[in-house]
Amino acid sequence: MRFLELQIKGFGKFHDRSISFEDGVNVVYGKNEAGKSTIHTFIRCMLFGLQPQRGRAAKKDLYSQYEPWENSGTYEGSLRMEHSGHIYRIERCFRKDKKELHVIDETLGQELEATKILMDELLGGLTETAYNNTISIGQLKSATDGGMVAELKNYIANMNTSGNMALNITKASAFLKAQKKEMESQLIPDAARSYTALLGEIKTLEKDISGPEYENQLPAYQKLRTDTRAQIEQKHGEKEELIQKAVKGRQILEQNQFKDRESIDQYERQTESIYSNYQEIYAASRQKSRKILTGFFFMMAVLLTIGAVVIYRLDGQVSFLQNLDANTSVMALITELIAVIFCIAGSVLYSGSKSLQRELLLSGQALQETFRRHLGDTELSDQAMQAFKARMAEFRRIYDSTVETDAALRKLEEEIAALHQKQSECSEIIEKQQKSQWELEKKLELLSNYKNQMEVLKVSLAENQRISQELAAIDLAQETLTELSTSIRNSFGLYLNKTASELISRITGGIYTSVSIDENLNVFMNTRTKLVPLEQVSSGTMDQIYLALRLAAARLIQGEKEDMPLIFDDSFVLYDDDRMKSALKWLTTAYKGQIIIFTCHQREAQMLTANQIPYHMICI
Repeated sequence: MRFLELQIKGFGKFHDRSISFEDGVNVVYGKNEAGKSTIHTFIRCMLFGLQPQRGRAAKKDLYSQYEPWENSGTYEGSLRMEHSGHIYRIERCFRKDKKELHVIDETLGQELEATKILMDELLGGLTETAYNNTISIGQLKSATDGGMVAELKNYIANMNTSGNMALNITKASAFLKAQKKEMESQLIPDAARSYTALLGEIKTLEKDISGPEYENQLPAYQKLRTDTRAQIEQKHGEKEELIQKAVKGRQILEQNQFKDRESIDQYERQTESIYSNYQEIYAASRQKSRKILTGFFFMMAVLLTIGAVVIYRLDGQVSFLQNLDANTSVMALITELIAVIFCIAGSVLYSGSKSLQRELLLSGQALQETFRRHLGDTELSDQAMQAFKARMAEFRRIYDSTVETDAALRKLEEEIAALHQKQSECSEIIEKQQKSQWELEKKLELLSNYKNQMEVLKVSLAENQRISQELAAIDLAQETLTELSTSIRNSFGLYLNKTASELISRITGGIYTSVSIDENLNVFMNTRTKLVPLEQVSSGTMDQIYLALRLAAARLIQGEKEDMPLIFDDSFVLYDDDRMKSALKWLTTAYKGQIIIFTCHQREAQMLTANQIPYHMICI
């Protein structure tokens, strides 16, 4: 088997990223935090899936750790791989609300049903535990985990009894455990106690349900709320009518430039004053004595002027004044002076008459404008003035009506507010009633469930005895299998020790040629005098031995099937240059499958180049 290409649509920091692999050695280079471990984890999740944890563990699990940094809706990707001459594409969506797995055989051009059998075939029988402890070597870690012990023991047991990975003891044991688990799930150990407890719960619920707080008053309050809503709508209609009435009254007053009652009274007084003044002026302008006196003054002025002229011309001379005696001259001057006085008096009377006429005209025009605006007529008469006063009285009535309307509006708004409060109180009571009825329904439902559970418990009590007998039989069969498995697993070390010793001799350049590995994967180096625990060798040697142990386990588990790609994630950090060189040369000869090395250093590539070992370089 070999990996061909990764398509990461969304996983951790990567989005729409493609990475291709080739046969042989692939070196994936990237600086710290470049995402090498993310790609390593993505490969594992594509092979075995990604299950989110629950509760507190979900905050730090792999699912949360590798959620896409951008566009969490594309938490998915694909892996193209070659297996048994066919090219397959594994597509997975990791989203909690859309978990999907698709397997496409690109060679045949069809999608296969993604069953467990198909995935086991593609993965060479590797479980996720075996994968993590053999071919997938994590960052700064070559040692195996505890779960690998069980994997190897099962493998050895099966190989001892059947000669291949086909089932006998392991599967039989698993079948019995599944059967026992299924039967135990059917058992209700506390069935009798649960039955008694349910009886008590039922009595408590029945007593609670009969309480007065669950009396259904919902229809009465719903009707009251409906009636209140109808009253509110009616009051709103009345309010709208009053508003229209008040607006209309204010419009009439504003159109006639009235603000309040005082402005109406003041306007009426001013108009009455103008009318009274007009009547006085009109009466004065109509007096005949004034006109006769004015004419008399002007006529006397003319006559006296003519008399003076006659006196001056009696002599018939141009300068007759010089020939007149003194009396005649004085008389002529007096006559002229009197004529001038009469002329001035006439002019004064005439000017006064003109002033009265002008004042009369202005007063009349003002009155006509007032009557025209309010009465639609310009006639100046006592009847018109009476009509004007009646009109002012109508404005006062409109103003008083507007004030009354405003008062009625305020009162109506108070009534509406009170009705809204009443409606709100009804709604609160209805909400409490609905909650109470909902609680009642839940309690009735719970009561029904309790009664159903009691019926089930009756059946369960009868079944418990039968299931207990069958469980006893399964326990007896499990004990027999355990005894048989124990005797087989005693030979566990022989299989693993032989393969691991061969690999360790080669990877250490013959420094160590033999190891002993117990059934718990504890490693001891063989010397002529004693077994040396692995912990007493150098850290670099320890890493080499654990690497050999992983490959030995991988060979045992994969058997004759295609080798899976061997993946390293910064696993050679503790190696010096000599060990690194030896390890790389040894890997390329000891492992015939595809090798993928994730690293943040240039050493691996440089040593591969120096030793003329072909490799494919991938930079991220």
